[in-house]
Amino acid sequence: MIEIENLTVKYKGRNGETTAISNLNIDIENGEIYTFIGPSGCGKSTLLHVLSGILKDYTGKVSINGKAINPRTQRIGLIPQNYGLLPWKNVLGNIILGVRIKDRQSDIDEYSKCILEHLGISNLLDRYPRELSGGQQQRVAIARAFILKPDLLLMDEPFSALDAITREEIQALFLDIWNRNKVTTIFITHSVDEALYLGSKIAVFSPAPGRILKILPNPCFKMENLRFTDEYLAMSTQLRKIVSGGWH
Repeated sequence: MIEIENLTVKYKGRNGETTAISNLNIDIENGEIYTFIGPSGCGKSTLLHVLSGILKDYTGKVSINGKAINPRTQRIGLIPQNYGLLPWKNVLGNIILGVRIKDRQSDIDEYSKCILEHLGISNLLDRYPRELSGGQQQRVAIARAFILKPDLLLMDEPFSALDAITREEIQALFLDIWNRNKVTTIFITHSVDEALYLGSKIAVFSPAPGRILKILPNPCFKMENLRFTDEYLAMSTQLRKIVSGGWH
């Protein structure tokens, strides 16, 4: 379980102190995908930086399965907006980077091979990021995250740079692989559609300083042909009303 209690994050700048997150409270059960939707600058990415262990200057309590955040001992996967691939490493080198650091694993095992096959990138291992399309780079980033077998997966608008058709294809692929692993996931998005498609629960952020306006259980999660259902239309309307009211 991810437990966040009274989390406040402040930044000091030339014009004084800015509060990015204010008294944020949330508990996330293991095996859930929470999609966080909110306006730009509301603290969503700051929250991921706290959970990844990158940002340590905050007040409040944050824990994973009862233990304080420690990326050295916990397995935390992060997929940023720019995919986070190292340009001087080929696909294989990028994919095994996390397990090489954590487990001193120098090659792919059978589990990894299954992930690569499912993502359709097992024939790209010798290529470099510059030789890949955006969709292929995203598949590599997803493979690297799942091969790590993380306790927590953090995703910061990872599909936002993809065209609409590729985005929906990658969303479906991600969800299919997630269903096989049930990794606790926090997914940041600006898209109502993406929040509904990928989130078992949806957390709506306020404008800065960030706090949670509402948490919605998502009855549409994993529903067949979701985007064509009455339930999707109803949830989309409800979510848009909350977003519209809370952001203005």
